[in-house]
Amino acid sequence: MKEKRVIGLLSALCCMLVIALTACGSSPGTTTDATTAAPSDKQSLRYPVVGDIATFDPALAQDLDSHFPIRAVFTGLVALDTDLTIKPQLATSWQQSADGLTWTFKLKPNLTFSDGTPLTSQDVVWSINRALLPATKSSVSYYLSLIKDYKRIISGQVPTLIGTSLLAPDPQTVVIVLSQPAAYFLQTLSYATSYVVEKKLIDKYGAKFTDHLDEGGGAGPFKVASYSHTRGIELIPNDKYYGPKPKLQRLSVIFYNDLDGMYKAYQANQLDFTPVPAANIEAERHSPGFRETPILTMRYIIMNYLAKPFDSIKIRQAFALALNKDLIVQSALKNTFIPSNHIVPSDMPGYNPDLTGPDGVKTTQGDASKAKTLLEQGLREAGYASVAALPPITLTFYPRNQGFKDAITAAVQMWKNILGINVNVNIVARARMLDLQNATKGSNGPLQMWQAGWNADYPDPQNWTSTFFSNGSDYNQFNYGQNQSAAASEQQQVQQQLAQADVSKDQAQRLKLYYDAEQKIVNDVGWLPLWQEKLQSLTRPNIQNLSINAAQQISPDEWSKIYVSQ
Repeated sequence: MKEKRVIGLLSALCCMLVIALTACGSSPGTTTDATTAAPSDKQSLRYPVVGDIATFDPALAQDLDSHFPIRAVFTGLVALDTDLTIKPQLATSWQQSADGLTWTFKLKPNLTFSDGTPLTSQDVVWSINRALLPATKSSVSYYLSLIKDYKRIISGQVPTLIGTSLLAPDPQTVVIVLSQPAAYFLQTLSYATSYVVEKKLIDKYGAKFTDHLDEGGGAGPFKVASYSHTRGIELIPNDKYYGPKPKLQRLSVIFYNDLDGMYKAYQANQLDFTPVPAANIEAERHSPGFRETPILTMRYIIMNYLAKPFDSIKIRQAFALALNKDLIVQSALKNTFIPSNHIVPSDMPGYNPDLTGPDGVKTTQGDASKAKTLLEQGLREAGYASVAALPPITLTFYPRNQGFKDAITAAVQMWKNILGINVNVNIVARARMLDLQNATKGSNGPLQMWQAGWNADYPDPQNWTSTFFSNGSDYNQFNYGQNQSAAASEQQQVQQQLAQADVSKDQAQRLKLYYDAEQKIVNDVGWLPLWQEKLQSLTRPNIQNLSINAAQQISPDEWSKIYVSQ
């Protein structure tokens, strides 16, 4: 499940910055500022990840560190560009049937893997089908859950979807049949789970094929020269790549244990790019090559609708408005993140700039007066004589770092100062947190209140709204819509609205539906958003056209624009 990736790699998230590119129309050797390219033997980029990477298999990748080399070596039908727009990759075009259930893709001509083996539609459908097979043991196969009979193949009820939901009627045509219309289907294909891998390499080596990628395996802009599980991965340009070739002659993906190690290596001129530790951000803010960019990652607090006292909407609103998020981010997180009232983050389609907090509060500073009033009303309506009559309240969280601990401490103190409510804190290991969350769905426990985070899988509001708040969603562990609160019936209407938005072909209508649904969810404190994360990094001045993108991806064709200047 996705939450395994988010919680399991919370610490790695701040340690990993995946790069993407800004557009550059200049010719090789020069840019718009007349920067001259260094000689070919100097065209090398040294980039750090937390390693050894968890996997080099696109069907298994669920962490950001693994995705960096995977997206350089492998590719799929489509990908995101620097503006988070779907662009063709292996596919040159596609069509959707009138009922929205059948998608037909035409492949580019003369495609090959990096070893020169022809790449056809059969390779595409075989790779997608492989990701769904129980034997592959993919925990991210749900990105392909829109494909018809998805549940039957992952459970082993059918041996394959090739010939039914996945078809290759000719070498240049891929047909994918869905179980329901979905306006965001192409966005799901931008995730690496559907990327194409070379069958003969897997037939030869099985699950160990990733140790032999120097023999082929992918069709992306780079190919593997060597892979050391202790040192890193050496990549060189794939001369069989279908798109514009990289100018870089070597891409070194170097393994480090932690963020501090990367930063020190950059200072010692052993890296060309590094994330900046929180303690060093202010000192580096005016350094050459410093960048700070919002990313599609949100942190929030969740309250279980089936756990008292959070079955009261007004008590939930009181907890939300008692928090001054500006002060929390300033004091505990040193202004490295962005206080937010949103579920859908900025810098992506579906962000609503006019969204307000609960009870129409327009700032992220909360409203202590409204919080107190709402608490009094909530206590009275729920039959509590006073705050002293409330059941014990516990906030559970997995501590990423000291900054997160300080942020939780600040929130707990605000609830005490403004509401007069003591909130206990329960710190657990990440594996335990996963188990607790899964056990809370449909129940009043074991979790009552907890802190969580989400990093976008693909830039569509569906990934933030329907993924969490739909009826039956695996991630609706806080029981939105399926509860006994006064707003339950309205929440169920929101769930119907989300289902409508998910299938609408009218993008303007979709966004309007998501805007309205998000506002209603925020009003009921489906989440208590805290902040949107930012990435702070340093890039050497002689590395041209390398910049941070909110999706933390790099479009395959954009590698042709990165180069080292003299």
